[in-house]
Amino acid sequence: MENLDFDDAILEPGWQDKIDYGNLETAVAQILKSIGEDPAREGLQKTPARVSRMYAELLAGYRVDPEALVNGAIFNVKYDEMVIVRDIEFYSLCEHHMLPFIGRAHVAYIPDGKILGLSKIPRIVDMFARRLQIQERMTRQIADSLRDLLAPQGVAVVVEAMHLCSMMRGVKKHDARMTTSAMHGAFRANLATREEFLQNIARGTSELRI
Repeated sequence: MENLDFDDAILEPGWQDKIDYGNLETAVAQILKSIGEDPAREGLQKTPARVSRMYAELLAGYRVDPEALVNGAIFNVKYDEMVIVRDIEFYSLCEHHMLPFIGRAHVAYIPDGKILGLSKIPRIVDMFARRLQIQERMTRQIADSLRDLLAPQGVAVVVEAMHLCSMMRGVKKHDARMTTSAMHGAFRANLATREEFLQNIARGTSELRI
């Protein structure tokens, strides 16, 4: 499932005015100078502007209006079996080094009279991924958001990701990946329900690569 771009319809009104592009450009130019580069050389002249626009895009999750994101796509349906959306691709930025971590989220819930439109679950993942994050908190935020939206019988989220901060620096372990989970309701209380979810997401999952 491909990553979904945000459009203006789900961003908070006036979000562009809340970003100080000029200050971002100045900061990037200062970083270039501090590492011994020349921001005035041909290849770097437009880099501060490019980087400022990049951060506005990568961190757009701060400016998403959750109500506009859902846009009324909660439906009253008599269905109480497990709903799973698997292999939701995402990218995020680690708050410790501002380097990317990239992976997949697997999300499930058991409805209690309400279901959510299919496209909204990947958008919720993106809303929390496009912030300065740690994987553990992002996993919990996705689960809590669905719990609060739907009041289902249970919610389960598993996130697996590869972190460039551990691949490019530090321990430099290229194949290391991190898996986190958050469970609410039936998934937390009932071992059989949890095992059903874990078996479903394990079945046919392709290898995570960067």
